[in-house]
Amino acid sequence: MKKIDDKTPSLSMPAGAMQELAQRATDLIVARIEGLRDEIPWRGAPRTTLEPLLREPPPEAGQPALAVLERAVRDVLPIAARVDHPRFFAFVPSAPTWPGVVADYLAAGFNVFQGTWLGSGGPSQLELVVIDWFRQWIGYPDSAGGLFTSGGSAAILDALVAAREHHGAPAQPAVFMSDQSHSALERAARIIGVRPDGIVKIASDDEFRIPVPELNRALAEARALGFTPIAVCANAGTTNTGAIDPLTELAELCARERIWLHVDAAYGGFAMLCERGKALLNGMDLADSISLDAHKWLFQPFEAGCVMVRDVAKLEQAFSVQPEYLQDTRLGMQQVNFSDRGLQLTRSFRALKVWMSVQTFGVAAFREAIAQGMELADRAGDYVRKSSSLELLSPPSLGIVCFRVRSPDPQLPAARLDQINEQVQAGVIASGVAMLSSTRLRGVYSLRLCIMSHQTTWDDVRTTLQAIEEQGRILI
Repeated sequence: MKKIDDKTPSLSMPAGAMQELAQRATDLIVARIEGLRDEIPWRGAPRTTLEPLLREPPPEAGQPALAVLERAVRDVLPIAARVDHPRFFAFVPSAPTWPGVVADYLAAGFNVFQGTWLGSGGPSQLELVVIDWFRQWIGYPDSAGGLFTSGGSAAILDALVAAREHHGAPAQPAVFMSDQSHSALERAARIIGVRPDGIVKIASDDEFRIPVPELNRALAEARALGFTPIAVCANAGTTNTGAIDPLTELAELCARERIWLHVDAAYGGFAMLCERGKALLNGMDLADSISLDAHKWLFQPFEAGCVMVRDVAKLEQAFSVQPEYLQDTRLGMQQVNFSDRGLQLTRSFRALKVWMSVQTFGVAAFREAIAQGMELADRAGDYVRKSSSLELLSPPSLGIVCFRVRSPDPQLPAARLDQINEQVQAGVIASGVAMLSSTRLRGVYSLRLCIMSHQTTWDDVRTTLQAIEEQGRILI
């Protein structure tokens, strides 16, 4: 057998080389953030362009690390949405704080495995602390708890598994939601074994909220067909319009009918930090479970989802499995193995970024940034109302404004007006002024602004609205 020489492994780097590479990466990231406002919010390329640029076999011999870094920053990373740009208003943006970015670097560098207390006592204790911050902000009782997840989708899945097990894993489960609910809810219901005819979508009302009487009727109809309702899914800020379902009424209904109430607050949940948001989300604390996303209105890097459950024991009853190879991790009830609360055993240290950000800036700074996003949306709504060429399609809610360019000709076919608005959207994006997305409300093509960045100013919003008006004048 050939003897292996006792030498430094080829996958290691000298300390000086590591520092040089890390410093160059830091310089490039800081330069990107500092120059972000001068960049366009979105840059894309077709696959036909990217294939010849990037398609190649893996090199047999290594290349200089700095050259690899420069190539990634030149050819890969810029060809993407700049979701932290002050004028990125599409979908649901994410504008992370710098301490949050550094926290992810630290978590990766310390190579934290946070599935068990034995593997990560300090990080697990810190996650308990941050989860308890969330518990207090929500107004949940001491029995509540949860864990960080990859995002809202995983948080919803964890919650619906707990709901299913709470109801005894019935043969024909049914889950109820609004037609405005996020697709993650339907996907999670499918994953936990709900048949398509057991996923019941209730038509929303004129304010895009779930009507409680219609839900009540749907529950009765499902039971008559042999289904067992296991969860009602409410919205604390829909992705389409920011609409908030009648949370208190839904909680009363679910308590009466003994059905699990899940509130999807991935978009709007952290609005609870400011007084206005707390009032709008009244009743959220009555839910059995809540999904949150700190990479949205708590300004953290992806991934920072979270599931909170009023009785955390319900999570552990649903997920805890004790194989022999993990017998060393059973350290007593006072310890917490987060793998007992969700679908992941191997999981990263996601709570660190929230903790470092809040410790650095304080809760008041986050409260102010969230309130500013809502205020900017209100001002955008006022601008649209006063505009002779725009019309509001839903009132501003939790930072979202839906509207469209309107035609002075009342006889203009609806399909043509939809086409014009689609062209307006494309024109604004192509100009580099802003990135905005669209949706359909009651079948009507709608432009949509989601204002979430802590760096966005009224000038950013006004400039975007003016660009939309200008594109409309060109096309109509």
